[in-house]
Amino acid sequence: MASVLVVEDDQFVRSALIRHLTEASHTVRSVGTALEALREVAHHRFDVVILDLGLPDLDGSEALKMLRGITDVPVIIATARDDEAEIVRLLNDGADDYLTKPFSVEHLSARMAAVLRRSQAAAAEPPPRVLRVGGLAIDPLRRQAELDGAVLDLTRREFDLLAFLAGRPGVVVARRELLAEVWQQSYGDDQTIDVHLSWLRRKLGETAARPRYLHTLRGVGVKLEPPL
Repeated sequence: MASVLVVEDDQFVRSALIRHLTEASHTVRSVGTALEALREVAHHRFDVVILDLGLPDLDGSEALKMLRGITDVPVIIATARDDEAEIVRLLNDGADDYLTKPFSVEHLSARMAAVLRRSQAAAAEPPPRVLRVGGLAIDPLRRQAELDGAVLDLTRREFDLLAFLAGRPGVVVARRELLAEVWQQSYGDDQTIDVHLSWLRRKLGETAARPRYLHTLRGVGVKLEPPL
């Protein structure tokens, strides 16, 4: 069974969650503030965190960002807020799932089981292989990229963009997908992508007018493929 941290300041809700999770054979620790949650995560290993947004010391959305700075533990948001834009923002900020209060214990159990399955499947995946496209070699584990044997000096975002495209060689990737997967944003300014592509082209020794690896299809997307 799972080790669960419940972050909830409402004593009635908190007690009900603890009782249900304990009856389901989970190991449960609970706190009522964001700062206590951060201390717990820093000192204990959890399989999942259930995080309320209406905490007395810090809004749960800010607590989520701070949690993501120190751990990749799956986080399920428990909230009375049902604003779609805010829910999308929370998911983009690193939440793995959310539940709108009030919710049943059966619903919580099903969401927890799904999140834990995804987490366990990700942990069981083999280390990422070195991606090779023409003279490019991208090592996701070491976060290092080489062109014809020379190490490329890439920023974090440049590396993420190159690695994402290298994992799909020859495939045209839509800008919306790049924003979602590389920038973790559901929407944004295309200029952000254009600027990073320009920087990346410069380091690959090419230009938009004379591309070698990076090819832009106007109005469609971008693809990475080896030079002819």
